[in-house]
Amino acid sequence: MGNELILQVLAFTAGLALLAGGANALVRGAVRLAALTGLSAVVIGLTVVAFGTSAPELAVSLAAALAGSPEIAIGNVVGSNIFNLLVVLGLTAVIIPLPVASTLVRIDVPILIAVSLGFIALAANGILGRIEGAILFGAVVAYTIFAVRVSIREPAVVEREAAEYLGKGGQRIWVQALLIAAGLLLLVAGARLMVYAAVQIATAMGMSQAVIGLTIVAAGTSLPEIATSVVAALRREPDIAVGNIVGSNIFNLLAIVGLTALVHPIAVAPVFLQRDLWVMLAVTVAMLPIIVTGRKVVRWEGVLLLAGYAGYLYWVLAR
Repeated sequence: MGNELILQVLAFTAGLALLAGGANALVRGAVRLAALTGLSAVVIGLTVVAFGTSAPELAVSLAAALAGSPEIAIGNVVGSNIFNLLVVLGLTAVIIPLPVASTLVRIDVPILIAVSLGFIALAANGILGRIEGAILFGAVVAYTIFAVRVSIREPAVVEREAAEYLGKGGQRIWVQALLIAAGLLLLVAGARLMVYAAVQIATAMGMSQAVIGLTIVAAGTSLPEIATSVVAALRREPDIAVGNIVGSNIFNLLAIVGLTALVHPIAVAPVFLQRDLWVMLAVTVAMLPIIVTGRKVVRWEGVLLLAGYAGYLYWVLAR
């Protein structure tokens, strides 16, 4: 059993590496392709980058639902949202305090709270079927249109931050198309390997698939968010660092669960309704006074967020 568990951990790691490589290729190709169309950097960040950094969660949740592992599908999304707000935001704030000036970010936090409440309401009956999936995906389309319109009114400094972060696009469309195709293939392969290994690890260790989805899988699929926010913070681009986290959480609940439920209905285990969805909502609401007032997310708050995730992990694993 020991050797088998080691092999599954290696398989999980390989799947994670494929996911990371696929997401990177997909985002690079999509950003450069979008830049060639003349879209502004802020619009690209709100659409292409937001979808791209959430691609691992989509690939894993869809693969898990199709493989008959709904607890991993839901746990991945809920766990990723909790991880993003406590670990990614906390780690980024510890590296450098994050002043939040963007009107868009301050609008997005109340939207994320509303989306979280709506998601809990739809999941309350224990199943997210195709009707719920259509509602969620319709909401992400409406949100994207709204975000693009609001971004037009953003100050020039935010556009400059986005342009500097994204860089210039390449000149050859076919190269970017190949990057996107390669990224998608790597995502699919990595997701299938990761889900299979996660199920085997959970079985071997006597843990539920919900716990594996909430912890190991969620942390793994959040790697693009960590990379994006930390790099943006180091480049002194706080609006992108925070906006990436909030935007990714909105996309996780609406686009990922919406698309997954449209393809295959997802059963919502009672443990999510009793504990984890409410933790996700509480953490999201806790961001409101920090961000909406335009104050900095300072280092001690970052440490507090990281400590909060450690406490949450202990609670999940202890039970």
